[in-house]
Amino acid sequence: MVGPHASRQAAESVCAVVVTHNRRDLLRRCLAALAEQQRPVDEVLVVDNASSDDTSAMVRAEHPDVQLLRLEENVGGAGGFHRGLAWAHARGHDWSWLMDDDTFTLPDTLAALLEGGARAPGGRPPILASQVQWKDGTLHPMNVPLPRWRSAVDIAEGVARGLLALRYATFVSVAVHRDAVDRHGLPRAHFFIWGDDVEFTARVMRERPGYLVPESRVYHWTASPHPAANPDSDRFYYHARNSLLILRGGCFTPIERVDYGRFFLRTVLEYARVNRADRRRLALLARGVRDGLTQAP
Repeated sequence: MVGPHASRQAAESVCAVVVTHNRRDLLRRCLAALAEQQRPVDEVLVVDNASSDDTSAMVRAEHPDVQLLRLEENVGGAGGFHRGLAWAHARGHDWSWLMDDDTFTLPDTLAALLEGGARAPGGRPPILASQVQWKDGTLHPMNVPLPRWRSAVDIAEGVARGLLALRYATFVSVAVHRDAVDRHGLPRAHFFIWGDDVEFTARVMRERPGYLVPESRVYHWTASPHPAANPDSDRFYYHARNSLLILRGGCFTPIERVDYGRFFLRTVLEYARVNRADRRRLALLARGVRDGLTQAP
């Protein structure tokens, strides 16, 4: 039986915000899956980060009911989610459902997400997250959220309702309630990529938990199941810089900064080991550390 809270939450408006850049075919599949939701999405927004592969033309031709926000320059995933969440909030939507263009939903993903939120302890949570799997059905290492493991009460209350209390999550099928935006603002656009989702969700959930809804599932269709801090990538610059900006910011408590700092140190040492013979990448790492220590968090 569906209780009154579930009915009310299901009646709230949802805008799916999809950020894309030069991945037209993946976006096509993402949008097709969103159109098949058992609980229909009220509005879909595609934030096109200055794609050069006719992405915008495909959206207009094949999905005329989808809203399109085409940016004149590539502002990265962080800038895209900043702009998209601001757009959905200004339109008055209750929930902004955030995802990349390589996120493939199942027909019941949104319905399960909202039903999970309806049974959350303490009323409507600020953030809801789906279980993110790779192509083979295993958990994607890039998108494993951090449980609120320092609060036994939050963990126990969530488990009693089939939920997992979270400390932070990634922007792959994460629903953000408009109250969270009113209270905590938007993702940090200047992060460009990597870490903006951790900083934003940790900032929102510092005071109050959000929840992972296990029965709400999506696939993150990356080429390989690599971790977020991939040591074989020039994008590691952003991990180094943004991790230090996070540590210097206010989204974590002091003891959480110690935990995240240990994680950051492990990833830096692994990157240095993998790339020890590559002077260019070692210079890239040094630049990321420098900028993370000197730029405004």
